[in-house]
Amino acid sequence: MEGHIPVVDFGPYDLSKHNVNEADLQPLADDLVHTFATVGFVYLTNTGIQKSEAEELFGVADRFFDLPLEVKEKYARPQDKTRNRHGWVCVARERSNLETLGNLKEAFDINMPLSEGQTWPTEVPDFEDKVVTFYERCRRLDMRILELIGRGLHIPDVPGFLSMFQYMGRGANSTTLSALRYPPVPDDVSEKQMRCGEHTDWGAITLLFQDGVPGLEVMNKEGDYKPAPYVPGSVLVNIGDMLQRWSGDKLVSTKHRVVMPESAADRRSFRRSIAFFTHPDEDTKLVCLDGSNKYDPITAKQHVEQKLKWSYLDS
Repeated sequence: MEGHIPVVDFGPYDLSKHNVNEADLQPLADDLVHTFATVGFVYLTNTGIQKSEAEELFGVADRFFDLPLEVKEKYARPQDKTRNRHGWVCVARERSNLETLGNLKEAFDINMPLSEGQTWPTEVPDFEDKVVTFYERCRRLDMRILELIGRGLHIPDVPGFLSMFQYMGRGANSTTLSALRYPPVPDDVSEKQMRCGEHTDWGAITLLFQDGVPGLEVMNKEGDYKPAPYVPGSVLVNIGDMLQRWSGDKLVSTKHRVVMPESAADRRSFRRSIAFFTHPDEDTKLVCLDGSNKYDPITAKQHVEQKLKWSYLDS
């Protein structure tokens, strides 16, 4: 355990494994689904994605974030919501709820394939290559996690469930990789401002890669926030709103936030993370996987549009 969030060894199905005995996967599937049904978060170790791979992406993102403001503005994410949510997001552009001010972070969101007119930052020559490579690694890990979720939920047609994610990174699918950087905390910060306010994620699952700077907190079953520190070599995975609805509330989408660090040294430091927000294909009809019909059917695209309408992003 790392606090109240379990640590699970993903070694039996890491990315290097092929021709795995399906029976050997069921205990891992059951363990994951139990954790996602009770806590909503899990640290996965031995996934096959190495710490060095995340550090390479941190480095290339830092080179972009260090560019002059007028350069970064060329790649600003569109605000009209008519195109993919791809591009740079400046500090405090987004807020997570009405109780907090703009989040003290900047981001570069990658939603592939790019819409017409959207580009990669040419000022960082290896940005596109590093991002596309890491995106594919996350996609592959995603599919293994989703397969185990399907097995753990005892979905009759697991391959059919996985086919609903076939356009991830290739077509009409909202999956987004976000490189995030939280700047040092200014002296005049408002008490209503956080590095990232309380929220739940919208999609199916999220993969999170952290650096060593503290701040992330996850709500426990008693409604209290507890730290979710960096576990070396791990990927922190959580359930999003879409999969909670899709599973008929069997899996839980848990509130989390990034608070201001307490120590003076950490307040003077950048904090970095990489989030891979996983969505099914936009035309996927979200019919409760357990056959309960607890929620009316809705498409994945409609779900995202509702969340955008009800959210405080860009406000």
